[in-house]
Amino acid sequence: MTEMVHGSIPAQQGEPVLSRWWRTVDRWTISSVLLLVAIGLLLALASSPPLATRNHLPPFHYFERHLIFVAMSVGIMLFVSMRSPETVRRWAVLGFIIGFATLLALPVIGTDFGKGATRWLSLGFTSIQPSEFVKPCLAVTAGWLLAAGQDLNGPPGRLMSLGVTVATVGLLVIQPDFGQSALVLFGWGAMYFVSGASIVIITGLAATVVGGGFIAYNVSEHFARRIDAFLSAELDARSQLGYATSAIQEGGLWGMGVGEGQVKWQLPDAHTDFVIAVAAEEYGFLLVALIIALYAVICLRALMRLTRERDPFVRLAGTGLVAMLSAQAMINMGVAVRLLPAKGMTLPFISQGGSSLLAMGLMTGMLLALTRSRPQGEISELLQNRGR
Repeated sequence: MTEMVHGSIPAQQGEPVLSRWWRTVDRWTISSVLLLVAIGLLLALASSPPLATRNHLPPFHYFERHLIFVAMSVGIMLFVSMRSPETVRRWAVLGFIIGFATLLALPVIGTDFGKGATRWLSLGFTSIQPSEFVKPCLAVTAGWLLAAGQDLNGPPGRLMSLGVTVATVGLLVIQPDFGQSALVLFGWGAMYFVSGASIVIITGLAATVVGGGFIAYNVSEHFARRIDAFLSAELDARSQLGYATSAIQEGGLWGMGVGEGQVKWQLPDAHTDFVIAVAAEEYGFLLVALIIALYAVICLRALMRLTRERDPFVRLAGTGLVAMLSAQAMINMGVAVRLLPAKGMTLPFISQGGSSLLAMGLMTGMLLALTRSRPQGEISELLQNRGR
């Protein structure tokens, strides 16, 4: 395993793993994630009882289930964060192969649970959404391929990374899941930009995405209906967006008070896609601002460490992970305030959902592992040496 350092102090011979991990990991990111988890538990207490009542279950059935997945998610995050970049890369490539094969078989073995999109794999006692786990694995795999393409006499890494990304997006579109498709493309685009792509290629890719959206609008009735609703000047007060918008307005700065919100009784997805509306209605803008600040800390701390990274693989894979995590948070909150079309995407570490929580634990664990301090020197030192 790669030896770790804190600043310029080398790891001591035979140093315990936990001690070395604590000294080299980004504690600001861990603290921010744990605060988000705590907020998620608080909101789960508010949004779970209405859902349990509708489904004739004990009041805290979904909260208890959420608590179990939260514990598993944090455990996965901490476990993966202790691995070396090489181990993360191997696990991610293997995970991507398994996830891609599952996506490929999903039209045959998957289920839609009556939602019109075959995104889930039912295991009897529970269900999983394979696309959630494919995202972090794809980011690391694509970053590895892009980095390999920069080596002298290396493989055509850019073309290979584009190929696996396009193939994955194609399988997601078949489900259909346009939200996850956009997220994957955004993450890969961020990595491709950081790898040194020309503005002409970036512009061409952006034009391709716009063209794909135009085709999807004319082919998919589901996609067109969401776009039309977003562009409409009038907002149906009895739609999910209408209830969410009203709840956010009612919350104001301080909120209506704990347990006083009504949107959780009106929205079937108040515990997942529109959990930020529950936060705004009961606890006000201050809690929403805190949530946004915590995501900003995670994003900025990771980017600060990645800008000092010499290893191209770590720099590119970390960028992809940061881009996907931050974009998912922005999309979820953007939909709630009608800045973006409805996507059906969870809020990381806060929304309920087993697959989402476990995948976010995996994604953040990978990010923490890649951004740990290592005895390699910073990229600024490498550039200074080249200039001499």
